[in-house]
This record gives sequence, C-alpha cells and structure tokens, in this order.
Amino acid sequence: MLMGATSVIQAEAAAQTGKASYYKHGARTASGERFNPNGYTAAHRTLPFGTRVLVTNLKTGKSVIVRVNDRGPFIKSRIIDVSYGAAKVLGITATGVATVKIVPLVKTAAAAPATAAPAEAVAENSGEVFSLR
Repeated sequence: MLMGATSVIQAEAAAQTGKASYYKHGARTASGERFNPNGYTAAHRTLPFGTRVLVTNLKTGKSVIVRVNDRGPFIKSRIIDVSYGAAKVLGITATGVATVKIVPLVKTAAAAPATAAPAEAVAENSGEVFSLR
C-alpha cells in the first residue's frame, strides 16, 4: 500500500501546470525524427526524448498521452508544445493556447486496464501501461 502512495506523491512532484500551445509545421524534430503534425508528440525543454507525458486540458478535462521528441516551447510562459493531432484531442486548436497539467509517465509491467490503479494510464492504441512518475 505504501508503494502506491509513494508513486502518487512522486507523480504530483513531477507534475507541472501551465500554458500549452501547439504546432503543425516543421521538417525534423530535435531528436532527429521527421515531424508528424497528426501524431501525438510534444516539445518540452528538459524531459528526455521518448518520455511519455499525460497532458490534461484543465478547462475541458480532456487528456492525451504524448511522446517528447522535440525541444521547446521557446515562449517562456509556456511549459509544453503539442503536435496538432494532440491539440485536436485536447480541444485547443481554436484557442491555440490552454492551461494544462502535464505528468510524466513511466512504463510498468503490463496489467489489465480494468484492474489498473488510478495512478496508471493506458496509452491509446499501444496496449502499454504507464504509471504516473
């Protein structure tokens, strides 16, 4: 029981709240891969490439899991830039910017989604299970 409580505390410590924006143009990302505007990727200043992040629009409650593959945002008041595909899921394409909460996820042993604890999220279309960091 203590282990689960520790995970939630670590997740809250790693979580950030702030402004997110989106981008849909670019050729290559800072990680070297080709940018896919319809993918579920993001730019973050410090998280390692490949880190999965749960991004939640605080106004609408909509969430998406993105993979960090780029650096940015380059506007100081923002904490993350998501791809256009992720922005559509979050519902921020009309406004361009939204207040979000981001939580880095860490891969755990596979578990059935029906028995997943509240501190876990299942990546859409991948079957991977992640715990909040």
